[in-house]
Amino acid sequence: MAMAETIKAEDLPSLVGKELEPSAWMEITQERVNQFAEATNDHQFIHVDADKAAQTPFGGPIAHGFLSLSLLSFLNAQSSIVPENLAMGINYGSDKVRYLMPVRVGKRIRSRQKVVAVTEKNPGQWLIKSAVTVDIEGEETPALIAEILTMMVVA
Repeated sequence: MAMAETIKAEDLPSLVGKELEPSAWMEITQERVNQFAEATNDHQFIHVDADKAAQTPFGGPIAHGFLSLSLLSFLNAQSSIVPENLAMGINYGSDKVRYLMPVRVGKRIRSRQKVVAVTEKNPGQWLIKSAVTVDIEGEETPALIAEILTMMVVA
């Protein structure tokens, strides 16, 4: 598993075009899907009822799309590049999210990211845009693609 790398804040723009190491694989368990359903009040059968979900074209339960998206904070942090004296990283939103393939319970996912843009919005506040792909182990089509925005605040 890759680890976060530290660079000087003024060198952040040099990251544009850089593909970072992929995160480690993470299994999507039924327990995690059920916990997400509880947290979001989204109990659609395709996620939480294995018997009913088995009767669908997916052949079993699938993860919520927003569950896969929400795991990007954890997955992307594994191979991030951060400025020295980082005070905090803030989720700044997404410019684009597309779900391409459902993640079946029991499958493993990982994230891959490429830095698309780096902008110093204010002194010591760097907005990083990354093109992120969530791979599903053993599948050609990714679970999702997204343009993720992160604000890095330097102390």
